[in-house]
Amino acid sequence: MYPQEYIDYLVHFHGDRDYFECHEVLEEYWKKVDNKNKESILVGFILLAVSNYHHRRNNFTGAKRTLKKALAIFIKQSDELTSFGFTPNVFINFIKGRLDYVENHKKYKSINLPLEDSSLIRICEQLCSTKGLIWCDESNLSDDQLIHKHIKRDRSEVMLERKIAINARKNKGRE
Repeated sequence: MYPQEYIDYLVHFHGDRDYFECHEVLEEYWKKVDNKNKESILVGFILLAVSNYHHRRNNFTGAKRTLKKALAIFIKQSDELTSFGFTPNVFINFIKGRLDYVENHKKYKSINLPLEDSSLIRICEQLCSTKGLIWCDESNLSDDQLIHKHIKRDRSEVMLERKIAINARKNKGRE
């Protein structure tokens, strides 16, 4: 009923609180099913994770900016929220509350999205359990790898792919 990538997103969001992975998992899926549609509800969920990533790092400007964009998408695509396990007005009000929280520069606190589908919650809880995670556990604020993942992650593979693409473009011009 739900795409595995969305379930994985929820497990990261509520389990290990790895918002960077939330972004990665759902972006790959978005590119496969709704690429280039910046108004896709998937983009809203991606931006929601990015907002939490920024907020946890005390980047209130980035958190506010991305959450406002996410909220605009969720409002525009509110009819789709049901198919992701939410009651639209409850979810949108929840996000508005979070935006108010960020705008008032309140310290990061883990959030649990107001999922309504108990079968989806059970699936996510089970998957968390198999990974040694606790569903709706608090974020580990002392884990620098988690908090600053975009800086601390191994980028050697990304850099190699970028170098290969640049060389391919250069070689194409020589033909």
